[in-house]
Amino acid sequence: MSLAVLNQRFRRFWQPRRGLAIAEACLIGVVAALSAVFLKFGSGWLGTWRVHTSHVFPAWFVLPAVGVTFGFLAGFLVERFAPEASGSGIPQVKASLANVPMKLSWRVAGVKLISAIIALGSGITLGRQGPTVQLGAGLAAGMSRLVPTSPDHRRQMIAAGAGAGLAAAFNAPIAGVLFIVEELLQDLSGMTLGTAIIASFIGGVISRLLGGGSLLLNLESIKYSTSFSIPEIPFFVLLGIFAGLLGAVFNRGLIASIKFYRSLHISLPLRVALAGLVSGIIMAILPAYFRDNTGLREQIITGNANASWAAIAFVAQFILTLIAFGSGAPGGLFAPSLILGSTLGYLVGVSEFQLLGGGSPTTYALAGMGGFFSAVSKVPITAIVIVFEMTTDFNLVLPLMIVSVTSYLVADKVMPGSLYDKLLFINGITINRQASSEGILTQLTAKQVMQERVETLEAETTLEEAMQAFARSHHRGFPVVEENKLVGIVTQSDLLKIGDRNLANDIPLKEIMTSSPVTVSPTHNLSNVLYLLDRYKISRLPVVQGRRLIGIITRADIIRAEADHLNCKNASPGPQLEPSYVVYQTRSPSIGRGKLLVPIANPETAATLLEMAFSIARDRHYEIECIQVILVSRHSSPSETTVRTAKSRRLLRQAEVMAKKWEIPLHTQIRAAHDAAQAILETINEQHIDILLMGWKGNTSTPGKIFGSVVDTLIKQATCDLLLVKLAASVETPRRQGGQGGQGGHGGLKGRLGKISPLSPPSPLSPLSPPSPLSPLSPPLSPSPTPRFNRWLVPMAGGPNALLAIKLLPALVTLGKDPKIRLTRVFKPSELKPDMTVLEQSIRQLIRRRKLSSTVTAEPVKAESVSEGIINLVKTEGYDVVVLGASREGLLQQAVKGNIPEAIASNVESTVILVRGAIKS
Repeated sequence: MSLAVLNQRFRRFWQPRRGLAIAEACLIGVVAALSAVFLKFGSGWLGTWRVHTSHVFPAWFVLPAVGVTFGFLAGFLVERFAPEASGSGIPQVKASLANVPMKLSWRVAGVKLISAIIALGSGITLGRQGPTVQLGAGLAAGMSRLVPTSPDHRRQMIAAGAGAGLAAAFNAPIAGVLFIVEELLQDLSGMTLGTAIIASFIGGVISRLLGGGSLLLNLESIKYSTSFSIPEIPFFVLLGIFAGLLGAVFNRGLIASIKFYRSLHISLPLRVALAGLVSGIIMAILPAYFRDNTGLREQIITGNANASWAAIAFVAQFILTLIAFGSGAPGGLFAPSLILGSTLGYLVGVSEFQLLGGGSPTTYALAGMGGFFSAVSKVPITAIVIVFEMTTDFNLVLPLMIVSVTSYLVADKVMPGSLYDKLLFINGITINRQASSEGILTQLTAKQVMQERVETLEAETTLEEAMQAFARSHHRGFPVVEENKLVGIVTQSDLLKIGDRNLANDIPLKEIMTSSPVTVSPTHNLSNVLYLLDRYKISRLPVVQGRRLIGIITRADIIRAEADHLNCKNASPGPQLEPSYVVYQTRSPSIGRGKLLVPIANPETAATLLEMAFSIARDRHYEIECIQVILVSRHSSPSETTVRTAKSRRLLRQAEVMAKKWEIPLHTQIRAAHDAAQAILETINEQHIDILLMGWKGNTSTPGKIFGSVVDTLIKQATCDLLLVKLAASVETPRRQGGQGGQGGHGGLKGRLGKISPLSPPSPLSPLSPPSPLSPLSPPLSPSPTPRFNRWLVPMAGGPNALLAIKLLPALVTLGKDPKIRLTRVFKPSELKPDMTVLEQSIRQLIRRRKLSSTVTAEPVKAESVSEGIINLVKTEGYDVVVLGASREGLLQQAVKGNIPEAIASNVESTVILVRGAIKS
C-alpha cells in the first residue's frame, strides 16, 4: 500500500464525526481535570508555605517580599512567553469561541498553569477557577490542532475544555455545562451540548477522585446547618438587591483598576509585582487569620464569625481583589466573588437573626455566594447550580434562586452587559455574534478584501506590448489606466477580435479596450460585489475611488474572506495602536513638484541615503521629507509621553545643512509612535508622499517575515513608490575591473545595439550639480566611507516596477564617477534562445532619458534560478550596485511569496536597491 493511500486513509479517519468528537471530549475532560488538580495543589502548597513563613519570620517583611517577588516572576512569565495568559482567561476563551483570533494553545495553557500557581501563591486575592477554564480551553485547542478538524469542531472542543476546567475547579459538572451555554458559547446544538456534558462529567469525577472535595470549599468536612421559612423571603430579596448593587460597583471598580494600572505606563511584571507588594502590606496589617482564605471562608459559612469580622473581611477582600485584578495577574474572579457574597450574606443573616430571632446566617452566606457571583458574572443559572452542587442541600434552592435572580436583575440595570465583554472592549476587541456567511458578506467592504497591488497597462501601450504582457501573466485581463485613472479593461477576447495582427501591432490599447467597465467603490459590501459579478458573468471587478483605480476584487478574494472568518482570521485582536504624534518639525518653502520621504535612524548610513534622495529630488524637482521615529511603550499614549529628541534633532540639523548645499527643500519631523511602520504610513498620507526611500538591512530574523516587520508592512501598504536600499557590506573595497560580458548566454543584443554613447554630463558650475560625495557634512553623518556607485547591474523581467527602476537610474547613477550600467535577464539553460524583448524595450527607455550620462550594455545570463544567476554575476564581475526592478513574473511578486531579494542581499557585498511601484489609492 502506497504512502499516499495511507495518508488519505489517515485523514479520512480523523475527519470530524460524532464518535471521534466523543472520544476527544473524554480525553479533554481527563487532561483538564489533571491540570486543575495540579493547579490546586501547587498554589495550595505555595500558599501554605507563605502563611507558615509569615508566622516564623516578621509578617511585615515576609508578606510584601513574597508578594513582590512572586508577582514579578508570574508577570515576567506571562509577558515573555504568552501574553494571552494574563488576567482570568475567561475573556480570552470567550473571544476565541466568538471567532476572534485569540491564541489558545498548549504553550498558553502551560504558561497559565505555572504563572497562576506562582501568582496565587504570592498571596494576591484572586481565584484559580478562571485560570482553570483557560487551562482546559488551551489544552483542548492544542489537541484539536493535531488532527485536520473543521473550525466548528475546534470551537466545540475548546468549549468542552473550558467546561471541563470549570467542572474540575468547582467539582460541579452541571455548572460547567451551563456556564458554556449561558456565557461562553451560547449554543444548544446537540453535538456542542453532548461533548460539553461528557468533558465536564469526566472532569468533575477525576477532580473528586484526585482532589477530594470541591476545589473551593471542602464542605464535606465542615459542620453547618441551613434553614428556610416563608417570612425570610423579604430578607433574601433585600440580600439580592445589596448583592446586585455592590456587584455592579465591584465591576466598575475592576475596570477602573485596569485603567489605573495602564496609566502608570509600566510593564506587566512590574504591575503584578506592585499588586503583590500592596497586597502583602495590607495582609500584614490585618489579623493573622486573614492570610488563610480557605479558613476565613469556612469560619463565615459555619457561623463562627462575628458581624464586625465579616464586615472587615468584605471590605478587605473587595479592595484586595481590585488591586490584584487590575494588574493583569493570572487569576480569576470566581473565588473572590463567592467570598464577597458569603460575607455580605452573613451580615444580612445576622441582621435578620437579631430582628426576627430566627433563620440561619449560614443559609444567607451560601445564598449570598450565588447572588454576588450572579451579579458579577451575569450568569444566574450557573451561580445557582454551582452553590447547589457544592452543598447538595435542597434547602438552599429557593433562597439561591431568589437572591441570584434579584441580584442579576439589579446589577444588569445598574451596569448592563457582560463583564467579560467589557474587559474585551477595553482591549480593543468587540465580539460580533453574527457568524453566518451572509453576515460577513454584509459587514465586509470591497476595500477590506480587495487586492491593492494591481497589474495595469497604460492606454498608450501597443498591441504587441500587451500581447507580451498576457504571455508573461496568468491573468486573462488587465485594467487600462491613463494618468492613474481607470479608462477601460482589455481582455484576451479583445485581442482575438483584431484581424490582421501584423498591421495592428502598433495600435494603442485605448482603441481596442472595453471602455467604461463595470466597477465598484471601496464602500460596496461583498453582497453587492457578488451580485455584480454574477449579473455580468465576470470574475473580477476594479475598485475605484472617483476614477482612480485603487484595487481589484475577485471571486477568490470573497471566498478567502469567508474562509478567514471561519478560521478566526478576520478580526484584529488586541488594543488598537494610537496615531503617532509629531514632537518636532521644521518646514522649508514648498516649491517642489512632489515629495520624497526619507526615514533615518542610523547615523552611519544616513548621509548616503540622503545623497541618493537628493539625486532623485534634483532630477524630478522634488522636496525631501526627512523623518525620525521614536518608539514609545504601547501602554502609553504617544501624544502624552515625554521623549528625548536631542540626538534626533542634531541628526536632522545635519541633514538640513546637507540639503542647503544641494539646494533641495528639506522638511524634517520627529514622531513619537507605537510602531515605526505606522508612523511612516501616516506621514505618507498626511504629506502626500510620492516616493519613499529607506534603508534595509537585507535580511530579517523575524519569524514569518521576509524583509522585517517594518519593511514588510510598508511593502504591502505604502501607497507611494518605494525604494529599499541595502548599502554595501564593505565600502571602498577594490573590486575586480572585469569586462561587461555575461556568463554564457547570447551576445546578440550587445552585437546589435553595442554601447550607448555617454551623453554630456551636467556642468560642474550648474546650480543643480551635486556636491562631492565627501562633503564636509559626511563625516558627522557617516563615519564609515561612502559606498561605490560606479558599476550598476539591473536585472530585468518587464512590468511596471522594472519601468520605474529604469526611470530612476539616470538620477541614481550621478552618485558615481564614470558610471556603467548593465541590463541583464536571467534565463534557464533549457531555453534555446532567451526572450530579449524586455531588454530591448529597456534600452529604448534609457535612450529617451536624455539626462543619462553613463555607458549602458545589455546582455542575458544563463542560470538555474534568478537569485543564483544574479549572485554569481555580482561576485564574478564585481558590480557595486544591484537594482532589483521587480516585475509581475519576477522579483517583487516572488519576494512576497518567497525570498529572492533577501537571498541576493544576504549573499552579495554590493549595495542592493529594491524598487516597488506605487499602490494607487
